[in-house]
Amino acid sequence: MELPVAVQQALGETAAGVSLRDAGQASRTELLRMVLLNDEQGNLQVICRRDDLIDLEQLNKQLGRDLRLMKRREQLRVRERAGLKALPALPSLTGWPTVVDERVDELPSVALELGEQNLAMVMPAEDFRALTANADRRSLAVAPESIKVNLDDHGKDREQFHSAIKKFTSLRIQQRLEDTLELPPLPETAQRIIHLRVNPNAVMGDLVDIVESDPSLAAQVVSWASSSFYAAAGQVKSVHDAVSRVLGFDLVMNLAMGLSLGRALKQPQDHPDGYVDYWQQAIWQAQSAGILASMMPRGERPVFGLAYLGGLLHNFGHLVLAQVFPPHFKLVCRSLEVNPDIDSSVTEHYFLGITREQIAAQLMENWGMPDEVTLAIRYQKNPSYDGSHSVYARLLWLGRQLLTARGVALGAGEDVSQAFYDELGLNREQVEEQFDELVNSKDSVMAMAGMMSQ
Repeated sequence: MELPVAVQQALGETAAGVSLRDAGQASRTELLRMVLLNDEQGNLQVICRRDDLIDLEQLNKQLGRDLRLMKRREQLRVRERAGLKALPALPSLTGWPTVVDERVDELPSVALELGEQNLAMVMPAEDFRALTANADRRSLAVAPESIKVNLDDHGKDREQFHSAIKKFTSLRIQQRLEDTLELPPLPETAQRIIHLRVNPNAVMGDLVDIVESDPSLAAQVVSWASSSFYAAAGQVKSVHDAVSRVLGFDLVMNLAMGLSLGRALKQPQDHPDGYVDYWQQAIWQAQSAGILASMMPRGERPVFGLAYLGGLLHNFGHLVLAQVFPPHFKLVCRSLEVNPDIDSSVTEHYFLGITREQIAAQLMENWGMPDEVTLAIRYQKNPSYDGSHSVYARLLWLGRQLLTARGVALGAGEDVSQAFYDELGLNREQVEEQFDELVNSKDSVMAMAGMMSQ
């Protein structure tokens, strides 16, 4: 393949030393990425190893700026001007000021992804240093493996939670510790539903009474049952009708629980650009968890309602982080934007010393939520977790990978092995077909999410 004209011009004389290979065959340690940033002072591009986490806060402190990821439409215009689908890490493609992470200069050779036919250009390190001779060299990135995220030991979460609070409050000199720890009690509706769940004599009328006692919740349940997603025959006129004829006792109970908890905390004004919002993530994961639970072999299936509720609440820690760590929540959002291929747990642990999964599970435990849901939320990022109720956590992990692979913007994704499907007793081809259908019904999912956020 011949290099694109813009790339040939950017390489100049060094083009002679470039070799092309399949990007998948290039060493991960050699692959570089270039991230486009801007602020009121202008544009800047940053080059680092592809898998490293860019510490945007540190870079802004060093430069005295307020840089953040360039808006997607602006990035698109830059690529279109260069006639490229993706920008390889060549500063002269834009001519903007450039900062190169010092770790790049330690590599013997570098690989620059083209985005054309999944190819990468490999060149000696000295050639790349010549191409970036005018760039500023700084320490601006961190290797993810140096950030020790606790994926395994739920018992240490409380200790890490208090450590993170202490670290956080030391930076908030003018506010009291108790202000930081102001978390709402478990909402009354959720309390009543938990009591109903453990009552062996509970009947549908008890659930209808709880939902109808909250007019806003009742309206949402009826709207949900009336949505095109369920295609109910005839008009849904009441909560009783929604429960008995369309949604069922279990789904309404967990839907009401998720709604009441989601309303207990304010929706943050800020969020990472390019990610779907809180309620969209909740519906995607709830639907996917329900699908996967239903497809597991009889006798091994988890409880559908608990799997669904785990999906509905999987990202509850996002809301908690926004309330408990408000100044740092912004840093996390900006970091997720410039490090889209690094999982949020790594970014959050780096900045806060704790992850959204840990803090949400701690709160769920304090509230007395079912262990299946608490542990699913806590271990959803750990596909090898095999402790209590592990199937719920593993279904959340798998659902996330399947959705991400289909373009649902939930964050960084991972490959799923055939062995993982086998351990859950799932037929991979059938699962893939079901998720293709789910993603094809995107408009219905978005409509359902819109009802939740009203």
